[in-house]
Amino acid sequence: MEYNTQREQLKIADYGRNVVKLIEYCKTLPDREERTRMANTIIDVMAQVNPKVKERADYRHTLWDHMMFMSNYTLDVDSPYPVNPEEPIQMNPNRIERRESGIRYRHYGRALEDMIKAVAEMPESEERNVLTQHIANTMKRQYLQWNRDSVDDALIEEQLAELSEGRLSLPEGFKFRDSQEYLDSMATMQAKKDASDAKKKKKKKKK
Repeated sequence: MEYNTQREQLKIADYGRNVVKLIEYCKTLPDREERTRMANTIIDVMAQVNPKVKERADYRHTLWDHMMFMSNYTLDVDSPYPVNPEEPIQMNPNRIERRESGIRYRHYGRALEDMIKAVAEMPESEERNVLTQHIANTMKRQYLQWNRDSVDDALIEEQLAELSEGRLSLPEGFKFRDSQEYLDSMATMQAKKDASDAKKKKKKKKK
């Protein structure tokens, strides 16, 4: 299992790791215009995942500031706002209350369900298709973290359709990432954690 303590600390926790992954994916797109379109899509997702930010007068400016900050200012896109790494980032003054009720599948979590909802509301586009495929693979990984014994790709596709109220579907011929890739990654992370724990225990014994 992948532990949060083994992951890089989130710069802004309110958006979750899936948004960070989308930003990292956006960086890999070769065309600047395509990256800019994807960046605007990510802004819409961020607004859904963190609705409290909409309480601000110019909330989209805030979202762009947050996205650039989370990208370490390396996201090369046409921003509608000036990008200034020296300017301090405004954070929410109050902690966002996480909603626990109404989650259909706890192993997917609220952030992923919010992302599904946000993408489902987007118009048909290449970005929407890419995000849908990214979400599907994320669902498979999180399902395997919950139940390593087995996972049915058809079930993941069915639950994606359910959570999106039938608005999201995978393209014909889409292939999920192989389950063994995820399991191997989890095993590697667990081995690292076990080694780290053993090292800490050894140090404590020496004291």
